[in-house]
Amino acid sequence: MDAAKVAQLRAFVGHCKSDPSVLHDPSLGFFRDYLESLGVQIPASSASKSHVKQESGGMPSTEFGDGNKPKQKTEDDDDEDEIVESDIELEGEVVEPDDDSPQKMGDPSVEVTEENRDAAQMSKAKAVDAISEGKFEDAIDYITEAITLNPTSAILYATRAKGYKSRGMAKALLGKWEEAAFDLHTASKLDHDEEIHSVLKMVEPNLQKIEEHHKKYERLKKEREQRKAERLRLRAEAVDRKAESEYLSVLQDGNVVGIHSSVELETKLKAATKLSRLAVLYFTAAWCGPCRSIAPVYKSLAERHPKTVFLKIDIDEVHNVAHQWNVSSVPTFFFVKDGKEIDKVVGADKTGLERKIALHSTKV
Repeated sequence: MDAAKVAQLRAFVGHCKSDPSVLHDPSLGFFRDYLESLGVQIPASSASKSHVKQESGGMPSTEFGDGNKPKQKTEDDDDEDEIVESDIELEGEVVEPDDDSPQKMGDPSVEVTEENRDAAQMSKAKAVDAISEGKFEDAIDYITEAITLNPTSAILYATRAKGYKSRGMAKALLGKWEEAAFDLHTASKLDHDEEIHSVLKMVEPNLQKIEEHHKKYERLKKEREQRKAERLRLRAEAVDRKAESEYLSVLQDGNVVGIHSSVELETKLKAATKLSRLAVLYFTAAWCGPCRSIAPVYKSLAERHPKTVFLKIDIDEVHNVAHQWNVSSVPTFFFVKDGKEIDKVVGADKTGLERKIALHSTKV
């Protein structure tokens, strides 16, 4: 048999010894059935495991997404379905280098005592036992302790590499590609051999495919958020256009609008403010001669300045409004912008009225 596959199988068996619950993984059902046919008692699963699927090359791949719990739609997502990640056909070319800190190496300049040598050998023996039992994390800890005690021993570094190598191969068999790549690259930097290289040739393409898969769905999610933002913007613009249309209907461009209540005046001034328009309040009375003479001029100005709001208020009909604006004589004209008085003309001053309207309407 191929040496690399035998090494992987050995590492996998060691992993099963340390954690028998991996045999309950759905993708290993065929292997579990085989063991049970031989009379083997499989321990109960101690924790749920990640779902994996078998690839054509004999290596399992991680299955992405949770099909049992579909996400609920929100009000903002009513125009598009939720993005569901598909399975990956694992293949690729390279794996990104890690930026992890270097392994502990000890201080080679320190003189190693016999006591430290003996302690290092004991830690090494524990590491070897841990590897045979599939306890790779413990093995790495033991051999790191041994290296710290005796940093001059090359064989200790090689043993630590073996721990990373065994754990990486086991994780590769379980389809844990990122973890497998990390361990195998670490082992390769410590003590490279062809067997590690052979396994990495199968792990790295899958890891690359997983990375591309994540990037693809991050891009899809980003595009979806951008479309969502665009929809919200268009909705807001539609609301603004509708509101503007309603305000325009209230103001009646090019006409003098009669005011018959304080509420009506407030509505017209609010509409003028929303549209950033100048409003002119013309206070008049039926018995006022100068008012009758300036009225045609005021109407003509409304026609010439359709973007200015021309309002007409009879002080006898809505005397509370006249009182509110402190009108002491008629005709009186108030110029209002953003709800605030900015100018005033008292009397039937045609020239002054025209000048003030031309002045303030150009600032709108």
